[in-house]
Amino acid sequence: MAYKPRTAPEDLKVLRILNNRLALTAEQHKYYLYKEKGFEGEVRFDLLTEQLQSDCLILNDLYLEVNNTSFQLDSSIIFQHIFYFFEIKNLEGDYCYREERFETNFGKIIKNPLDQIKRSSSLLLQLFQKLGFSQSIEAYVVFVNPEFFLYQAPMDKPIIYPPQLKALMKKLDNTPSKLTNRHKQMADKLISLHQVQSPYSNAKIPTYEYNQIRKDITCSVCHSFSCSIARGNVICVDCGHVESVESAVLRCVEEIRILFPNMRITTNVVFEWCGIIDSKKVVRRILKKNFKSIGERNLRYFE
Repeated sequence: MAYKPRTAPEDLKVLRILNNRLALTAEQHKYYLYKEKGFEGEVRFDLLTEQLQSDCLILNDLYLEVNNTSFQLDSSIIFQHIFYFFEIKNLEGDYCYREERFETNFGKIIKNPLDQIKRSSSLLLQLFQKLGFSQSIEAYVVFVNPEFFLYQAPMDKPIIYPPQLKALMKKLDNTPSKLTNRHKQMADKLISLHQVQSPYSNAKIPTYEYNQIRKDITCSVCHSFSCSIARGNVICVDCGHVESVESAVLRCVEEIRILFPNMRITTNVVFEWCGIIDSKKVVRRILKKNFKSIGERNLRYFE
């Protein structure tokens, strides 16, 4: 199990909700799919690192800063003498490496991930020096999608291709390592420096207001709005998934919190958001059961 587990980034959480409840433009939807695909690739890599048996600490998704400059480490692993970090790419299709550049099959130049790990390595080294860590650093770009192919692939670059993932995991598992409390202190320090809100977040998230968002309970599986309530359950008409009303209400509360972090959670707000629930008493009971009630009657809200 990862010492720092991966969770979906805040901007992706917002985009997931907006994709279902707001009419995104083609460009906004494209950006949402890009973020979703990137996260999917990181999770795919996590499934491999979670199987490692060696003595190591896995830190997923670190957003760090040194000398007023931010950088991101998709996946990091602390061994006794080596600090590995990996830039995960979930690209698919045909690409070409030409003149120190990555290009699509149609000649479009894309952001060079080798430049990214070079920059991150330099900043991480500065951070280690500042914190007094002496760990050596190794960085790799990892392409996880089996449908990815790179023509004219360089042999002298720190790149891991899909067929090499198994060998990479074997290499990591065979890395001599005996961790001490010092390594745990290093991991804890890096986690404490992690910026919960990515410095890159929100730049491309569309602006939205409460009255623009489509309300109603959606299916937790297929995200359809075609749901009905029967015997204390929410039933999806499209896929047949059954979920308790309480679970569905709590999902709605979480959506409100993600989209409107400064909005107070009240019975009226949640009742309006849920839509198909015809009783405020049901909503109030669920909120009282799961959250701390503050204030009285019309001024009551929940935390």
